[in-house]
Amino acid sequence: MRVSRWMMVVFGLATLPALAQVAPEQAATAAKNLPAVVVSGELPGPGLWKISKSGHVLWILGTLTPLPKKMQWQSKQVSDTELAAQAVLLPPGLEVDAKLGFFGKLMLLPRLIGIRDNPDGKHLADMLPPADYARWQALKPRYLGSNHGVEKFRPMFAGFKLYGAAVKDAGLDDADVAGQLVRKLAKQHGIPLVDTSYKFTLADPKAALAEFRHGSMDDTACFEELLDRVEHGVPQMQAQANAWATGDIDTLVGMPRDHAGRACADALGGADFARQQGLRNLPEKVAQSWMDAAAAALAQHRSSLAMLPMRDLLAPDGYLARLKAQGYTVASPDEQDAAGDAVSGDAPAAAGSVAR
Repeated sequence: MRVSRWMMVVFGLATLPALAQVAPEQAATAAKNLPAVVVSGELPGPGLWKISKSGHVLWILGTLTPLPKKMQWQSKQVSDTELAAQAVLLPPGLEVDAKLGFFGKLMLLPRLIGIRDNPDGKHLADMLPPADYARWQALKPRYLGSNHGVEKFRPMFAGFKLYGAAVKDAGLDDADVAGQLVRKLAKQHGIPLVDTSYKFTLADPKAALAEFRHGSMDDTACFEELLDRVEHGVPQMQAQANAWATGDIDTLVGMPRDHAGRACADALGGADFARQQGLRNLPEKVAQSWMDAAAAALAQHRSSLAMLPMRDLLAPDGYLARLKAQGYTVASPDEQDAAGDAVSGDAPAAAGSVAR
């Protein structure tokens, strides 16, 4: 079986939504100079990266969240490329299974209650340094009101709750707009969707849940990074959304790196239950699983399409860098334009729309 949504959240921290951290003074400047997020009109969206070897091509679409609420996106380049593909690779992820029958699932449900909470009935004030808790108290009323239950959450989950509320308050949405449309088109035309997730089986899920509920986890750094997102990151989120919608790759490449994903993944990997369950180094295992799937697609298919979060695609140690290191030819959208790929018909011309 596949474990509950909360267990997927717990085990899936390696693939957190991206938001670059910026200093307070940078955020203030960005807020003054930031152009409004473009949400209507004919816009190209991001172009596709071309990965090739021995006459086979893997096209990669860089996706982004959050984006403006109710934004609709369509790309002729993506749809034309997908319709010509023999397979579509889904984004990296983690799939956690447990060997339980129907009654085992029912028995597991009560144990999920309170999985977000601190052990031994502790509150955030007991778990955080005073300075971090003061920052939390300053932000919480604006985004979460007088929510008392969140005070029982582990710092990591409290940070997620606050960040989600801040995203909503900014008029943004964590929905994967591009990914949803790519999946829909694949299902409509019978194009195989390839699961690239790293798969892990819990031999004793009940014990794992008990270990998580009562074990320790140093997630203070994760919490601090999530607070930074909320305090200083909204203008950066809006700038990223605008750059993605207009296909401004240079701006996306130049965005400061996000640190929350790594900090939260490190907190998870260092937790007591993770060590006991053999869940160390999750980000690398997730990345290698995707790389294996990409290599198989390039070997088996003349043309395939993949989706990757933009942050993972463009990072200095990200997937493009890994593919280059393994001997594949990598061409950015701009490099393809310069080489005349779009003109020659090797890749469909980019076109699309973003609209309310």
